[in-house]
Amino acid sequence: MVIHINSTAEFDTQIANNSKVIVDFFATWCGPCKMLSPVLEKIADENPDITILKVDVDKLSELAVKYAVYSIPQMNFFKDGKEVGEPLVGFRGSDALMEEISSRF
Repeated sequence: MVIHINSTAEFDTQIANNSKVIVDFFATWCGPCKMLSPVLEKIADENPDITILKVDVDKLSELAVKYAVYSIPQMNFFKDGKEVGEPLVGFRGSDALMEEISSRF
């Protein structure tokens, strides 16, 4: 499932209520972010146990600051409410991203 986050409260609730979460920090003007979106949609469709949260860094800059987002797209991974591993920065294709997901979840 892909969920567009509109507030920090919604973000916190989703992190707390889902066991496997990928947070995609993006911007609407970012080319690589646009390329990543269909990859994440496909992963969400094929892995219903994974929740993907999309956070627009221009709208929710406080979350971008909190998670040290300096380059986008950036993906952060959370398992059972805790961040796991280092964030991934930049575009990844489906196969490469699934390898990363498998190693974290």
